[in-house]
Amino acid sequence: MSTTPPEQPGGSTRPTMGMPSIPSGARMPIPGNAEFAALVALEIFLAILLLDDQWNANDWAFGTVILGAAYLLSRGIAKASRVLEQ
Repeated sequence: MSTTPPEQPGGSTRPTMGMPSIPSGARMPIPGNAEFAALVALEIFLAILLLDDQWNANDWAFGTVILGAAYLLSRGIAKASRVLEQ
């Protein structure tokens, strides 16, 4: 008579290759996430602007700082709006 083993609480059934199981709510972002992709897209856009004669390295650095800070601020506001009040 064969019996099935009891289900593990909160775990998945796929093999973990010796890694401990991590609850789905505690995952850390992996490298290459959306913030990194946005930074790369921003730098590519500003590098294209360097081809213009009126755009120099100082303007590129200033644009990187201003647009990068604005993006990070907007992401912080977006994430702060999802914080649950306790």
